[in-house]
Amino acid sequence: MKTRVGIYGYGNLGRGIENAIRQNPDMELIAVFTRRPPESVKIATEGAVVCGADDVEKYKGKIDVMIICGGSATDLPVQTPKLASMFSVVDSFDTHARIPEHFANVDAEAKKGGNVAMISVGWDPGMFSLNRFYAGVILPDGKDYTFWGKGVSQGHSDAIRRIDGVLDAKQYTIPIDRALEAVRSGADPELSTREKHVRECFVVAEEGADKDRIEKEIKEMPNYFADYDTTVHFISAEELKRDHGAIPHGGFVIRSGKTGAKLENKHIIEYSLKLDSNPEFTASVIVAFARAVNRMKNEGASGCKTVFDVPPIYLSPKTSEEIISSLL
Repeated sequence: MKTRVGIYGYGNLGRGIENAIRQNPDMELIAVFTRRPPESVKIATEGAVVCGADDVEKYKGKIDVMIICGGSATDLPVQTPKLASMFSVVDSFDTHARIPEHFANVDAEAKKGGNVAMISVGWDPGMFSLNRFYAGVILPDGKDYTFWGKGVSQGHSDAIRRIDGVLDAKQYTIPIDRALEAVRSGADPELSTREKHVRECFVVAEEGADKDRIEKEIKEMPNYFADYDTTVHFISAEELKRDHGAIPHGGFVIRSGKTGAKLENKHIIEYSLKLDSNPEFTASVIVAFARAVNRMKNEGASGCKTVFDVPPIYLSPKTSEEIISSLL
């Protein structure tokens, strides 16, 4: 039986989810829920329907997993707990500092509804989190380093767009090369947040908007920009579309560790991603974890979960025999 999926929100990530479902024959898209007028949203999946966000409760029992595609700044803290009381859900909440708070809020509602809620699924948090975990348990005497980019951060771009007077924006996260090379050399540097990355923002402001205020709000935004050297460029909508239309991203997780009786042997574990499309890749990760969520729910689980709680075999449509014979 196919896993019946709903998509709540149909922006870049929502469209990526739809494409990922089409690549997984054991998944079926039932409905897309949007805050826009439903008739204005066109989807590519024959047989699936587009509904208003307020109609979501009518689909209780008709959807196995609801994938929530809102932004982390203001949408997901409200949407995920609410929907977790009605459905098993997956979100991509990526404000790292607020994950424990989000987990607690979602856990309470998911348990009330008897559902499984998987939060913070994507590549970071998500795949990078798993790689930090595996590297840390393998090399307990060592240090973790995470570098993002160069690429467009969807969450940070969304946070800028929520500022009054901003029409559109793209934000690039850029690793600082000297910091990355110092880590790869095994030097084990102590690096502050500001020493690892810079952030570059391209902003389309409303006509007559106070650009100084907008720039100040961006640079002082906690959890997003306050701890980084940030550059803000104001450009036209045409320039943004022409020069910043793609959504690439990527990055590196590096663990530098030591083993031996006197810790004389150094080891470097590095996991990297280079992505043409941040939302398409994030969507592909989410759909795999949606499969796991449905399996966990069918086994009687409930409450909030993270990528650390998922047996790897739950992510695959293949049987354990197929996986063992082809991958082990």
